[in-house]
Amino acid sequence: MSQVDARWAQLLGTVDPVVLGARVRSARLAQGLNQADLTGDAYSVGYISRIESGTRRPTLAALTVISERLGTSVGELVAGASEQQLDEIRLGFSYAELALENGEAVDAEHQARQTLARAEGASVPDLTTRGRFVVARALEAMGQLDDAIMELESLFADIDGLPALRCGIALSRCYREAGDLNLAIEVGERIRPVIAEGGLERSDEAVQLAMTVALAYIERGDLHRAARICTEAIAMAEEVASPTARSAAYWNASIVYSERGETQAALALATRALGLLGEGQDARNLARLRLELGRLQLALDPPDAEQALVQLERANEELRSTSASRAEIAQAQVVLAHALIVDGRPEQALEVVVAARDATPGQASLGAAEAATAHGEALAELGRTDEAIGVCREAAALLTALPGADRWVAQAWCELAELFDLLGETAAAHAAFKSAASASGLRLRGGDRRTSRVRQDVS
Repeated sequence: MSQVDARWAQLLGTVDPVVLGARVRSARLAQGLNQADLTGDAYSVGYISRIESGTRRPTLAALTVISERLGTSVGELVAGASEQQLDEIRLGFSYAELALENGEAVDAEHQARQTLARAEGASVPDLTTRGRFVVARALEAMGQLDDAIMELESLFADIDGLPALRCGIALSRCYREAGDLNLAIEVGERIRPVIAEGGLERSDEAVQLAMTVALAYIERGDLHRAARICTEAIAMAEEVASPTARSAAYWNASIVYSERGETQAALALATRALGLLGEGQDARNLARLRLELGRLQLALDPPDAEQALVQLERANEELRSTSASRAEIAQAQVVLAHALIVDGRPEQALEVVVAARDATPGQASLGAAEAATAHGEALAELGRTDEAIGVCREAAALLTALPGADRWVAQAWCELAELFDLLGETAAAHAAFKSAASASGLRLRGGDRRTSRVRQDVS
């Protein structure tokens, strides 16, 4: 059996017999033939009738004979499209994926939806799955996380194997980006049976999923659990011997060390990850890793602003030509602005951070608040104190409007408090520090309770 015949035989086993029968009947009527015209010596009218009614699935040999008598191809009967049309669908998805990787998310979504409609009409499951995944990734890149999550949840329920694992990685990532860390972690548990049943434990994707879940644990503040996942993933990645898997493991382990305050160890792991990822073709993650390396170099004591700028400028340039979302690109610009300030170039920092804020107007997000704080910092360095205070108050309003609070929000409040204090806004600094304590989970007791406690101590 040829490769083409094997593909049609596989698809024939999955196509709905009712749909297939309707195609046979439609093609027969279009040719002005009756059922007897299709029977020949080998088949009966009853056999053809059962095929057309959807109560009998024909063999590939029988369908080949029927297609020849109908003047069509097996592919058009099984897939609803000719091989040329299927190639056009594949090409359409390839174009959408390329647009997505080049940072043209809107164009990618438009192309993917158009091509997806053709794939659904052709009833080709693997192409339909591919199209739905591209649409979801485009929505994520555009910052439409709720819509992306809906698409991914729907897709995840319909597929298995490696496509389901890749879908799970994207779904966990979207939940984390949306701030729902518990669901980001829960996706990892949901997909464990898929990994086991498909024998995918030693795949790159299994390591990438573990790292995605580890990031959710890091953001939730559970560094011990994140460290265990990273240790296990590094061991698995070393066995797999894949540069991509090993890079992901080292990268996330570096984040754990960074959060523990062990910057030198984090920097060593991130540098190792960068060397490994540089061997591959994952431009978006390479840029993101450069961004993380730049952050770590700024966190050194003293900061290595020169080397940080090398990484951050490349990261900003590379992210613009990938599927990174606008919010992710803006975040990279904020980190670059910090580096420029440290390097004594506040004028350039101001230009960069204003561009970052213009890219995400009106968004009440942590990223928007961090951008506003960086904006205020640049203005403060330039001696434009009144403007800086006004922008810092915008940052405070953005942080206050956030629906949830976690350690990252607490860190943002701390940085804003320090800036308020630098600007001489003591009351605002005090309020920001209180907000940081609240975001971190600390709660201040009421005045009466504190007074009662003091009286008990002195009595």
